[in-house]
Amino acid sequence: MTEEPLSADAGEMSTTRYVSDREAATTRLAARIATVAERGDVLALEGPLGAGKTVFARGFIRALTGADEEVPSPTFTLVQIYDCAAGPVYHFDLYRIEAPDELYELGIEEAFAEGIALIEWPERARALQNERWLTVVFAIESGPAETRSLALRPGAAWKARLEKLNLAGIEAARDRPPVTDRHD
Repeated sequence: MTEEPLSADAGEMSTTRYVSDREAATTRLAARIATVAERGDVLALEGPLGAGKTVFARGFIRALTGADEEVPSPTFTLVQIYDCAAGPVYHFDLYRIEAPDELYELGIEEAFAEGIALIEWPERARALQNERWLTVVFAIESGPAETRSLALRPGAAWKARLEKLNLAGIEAARDRPPVTDRHD
């Protein structure tokens, strides 16, 4: 896992990009982020099929519940709920959601109020986005097989926690130059 800080002008959302060449690195990043997650937080996991969203969610959930926790993809059930000391963790897969009303039928409001929510395909719930969202954008990189990039775009409530966590300590990039990106 290498880190490439992406800079942004004042007032814009800053992004940090990580490049992962194996599932274990993605799992380790997710587990580190889980240590600072709080009730009311939402992790919005964006990206194409096969980019690593469920791998990240599994690492995050197991960091809070235990390594032996079975964490299936909620593709067919739409939501899986896990109990942990920090409160319930809701893992949503909104790929098959067609109308906003369906979000409320799944209990998304309760998830945002009572626990921590991980949402795959969060664009279907974008109207609910607030400062408690940490958007993780996954991409499949060209080049070596299994290389993925993960871009972290924190809402205001996440910025200080991520800085304190010092994710750069996972593995700092040594051979890749910083990339500049701006997000409105």
